[in-house]
Amino acid sequence: MKFRVERELLSEALSGGARVASNRNNAMPALSGVQFGVKGDVLVLTSTDNDLSVRFALTVAGLQDGVAVVSAKLISDIVRSMPEEKVTVDAQGDEITVSAGTAEFKIHLFAASDFPNIVTAGTQSVTISAKVFAESLNQVVRAASSDMQRLALTGVLMVAEPDSVCLVATDSYRLAVRELPGATMLGHGAEIVVPGRALDELERLIGDAETMTMALGENRATFEVGSATLTTTLLNVEFPKYKQLISASYPNKATTAREPFLEAVRRLRILARETTPVRLEMLKDSIRLSVVTQDLGQGVEELEAKLDGNEITVGFNSQYLLDGIDAISGDEITIESTDPVKPAVLRGVGDKNYLYLVMPQRLTT
Repeated sequence: MKFRVERELLSEALSGGARVASNRNNAMPALSGVQFGVKGDVLVLTSTDNDLSVRFALTVAGLQDGVAVVSAKLISDIVRSMPEEKVTVDAQGDEITVSAGTAEFKIHLFAASDFPNIVTAGTQSVTISAKVFAESLNQVVRAASSDMQRLALTGVLMVAEPDSVCLVATDSYRLAVRELPGATMLGHGAEIVVPGRALDELERLIGDAETMTMALGENRATFEVGSATLTTTLLNVEFPKYKQLISASYPNKATTAREPFLEAVRRLRILARETTPVRLEMLKDSIRLSVVTQDLGQGVEELEAKLDGNEITVGFNSQYLLDGIDAISGDEITIESTDPVKPAVLRGVGDKNYLYLVMPQRLTT
């Protein structure tokens, strides 16, 4: 196997492959590798951890057809550091040679037969707006848990409503819900739970792409965007009944400018430890934010705001609050609350398609 290619093109694909390749499976070392497959002037790079796989199809100057499997992280680091724009990759015997200019590296190969076959979700696919889907993932995936002991919470629910598809994620401390009106990527009444890690990687792959395709199988989903194909095993779990957490109405609502709100919370986070809540006071004409951290000090910010309802004081985890404000688009944001011990909801003014619910944190003073 031998080919020549632009370093930047190869490096970008290898970086994506290295993120997916498993470094924790000692029983199958080949899973830490990336498979190179050259046929004519097409190079296919494949990485997998057996649950998530990614494949890139690149146009190269093919010099010899063949297949080779090599450490994903190692070859990614080497290609990224090469001094020239053109890179030559040549696999012969039990090693692969990467050269550019005066630099040359030889790396031992894994047995190509140890690399698993990748099964995609099938040929029935739908085309969707990549930009809208990426925006939705950015808003929702942040609320998914990374705790594998709570597997259902590590996923993102995709559920078909009568006139839309909803994306939902929660780690039990916050909940993000994004509605895609008119979306038809799921059949009527269908719902799936996609690993948050897979969708996080998909968001990276989308980049500036305008369209993408999605195909569903019995237990997996495949997404194609640009030169990349991502396939993930779906989670066979029961997603929490999230709708009961969202009230039909909230008696207290404050409206303020989003950007100053975001920056104020960022500054207060400098003082806020993980267990130190941000105190948020919804006042008649303002929102007052404050943090008091024992042995460190305190900080106060005051923002112009409009209040509908009663004045109320609520405590929040600073990171969860920051994530919610950051996820919302538009110039103005509302924070809605019933009382200090019940969840609050953040929304963009005029945006009916996204909400971010966050649990309060107890204030000690």
